[in-house]
Amino acid sequence: MKTTLLIMAAGIGSRFGTGIKQLEPVDYAFQDINDIPGTLPEGRTKPWGTGQAVLAAKKVIKTPFIVINADDYYGKEGFKAVHEYLVNGGKSCMAGFVLKNTLSDNGGVTRGICKMNEDYNLTEVVETKNIVKTAAGAEAEGMAVDVDSLVSMNMWGLTPDFLTTLEEGFKEFFEKEVPGNPLKAEYLIPIFIGELLEHGKISVKVLKTNDTWYGMTYHEDVAAVKDSFKRMLENGVYKTDLFSDL
Repeated sequence: MKTTLLIMAAGIGSRFGTGIKQLEPVDYAFQDINDIPGTLPEGRTKPWGTGQAVLAAKKVIKTPFIVINADDYYGKEGFKAVHEYLVNGGKSCMAGFVLKNTLSDNGGVTRGICKMNEDYNLTEVVETKNIVKTAAGAEAEGMAVDVDSLVSMNMWGLTPDFLTTLEEGFKEFFEKEVPGNPLKAEYLIPIFIGELLEHGKISVKVLKTNDTWYGMTYHEDVAAVKDSFKRMLENGVYKTDLFSDL
């Protein structure tokens, strides 16, 4: 069995140019602000969030799939773990990154800290703001945070069946959330999955990955990320010709 990689990207021209020839076949799905279970609120220009972005690809997703953000670097280990879980019959999972491997040297970050049971099934994601590095590890608003905690960086493993649930949730979102905030309400995958967990409607396995996650939270992060990629090339983690071993 194969898995599909669903990359969520804003501004496809600047991210992928004319395509990803080395990874063909590639399908493109476009998020349409008008593709909604209701009437577009007057003045609404903001997209409807990651939940609707995934639904935009519903017609081309035929296999279990992995959802990621285009802007972030996740490493190899998480992809392998999520792929193997799905092809071996797993239904829903997420890559759990070690908090200390996701922090910035240049300021505070917001992370979703995972709470799990003894079987590594997700019970809750606690959004924790302004986590900063300290000499002892990390803290948020003056309170120590366990740097070995697992956090969600929005790498999800899901199946086509989930899309039906996601679509039903979008209808409910439109009925309950949009009327109170018609211009800015967003349908977000982590929040929706959190609601399903709360009501016992989904089970999500947390798969630990020790890879370092890189994102561009601050402009000052760019130099550090470039240096890290350079070291990975020097150490043979990747080849200079990135797709030569496919």
